[in-house]
Amino acid sequence: MELKNRIWMTGSLEWFAYIGGEEVYLGQREVPYPLEEGDRWINQLGDVFEVRNGEIILLERVAPPERHW
Repeated sequence: MELKNRIWMTGSLEWFAYIGGEEVYLGQREVPYPLEEGDRWINQLGDVFEVRNGEIILLERVAPPERHW
């Protein structure tokens, strides 16, 4: 599957993408790799993403998941 979004990873292992012309933080370890159709995840800020028709879509913002140390 070829993604329509431009995505990249920083040296801090953080994933970013252009969604709707804006640079958006996708997450770190919570981002599934390789990305496939139907993948869905929530980043540490509470943003919910899904891959539909080869494109990463920001669905909604929810309460951030609890972090356990």
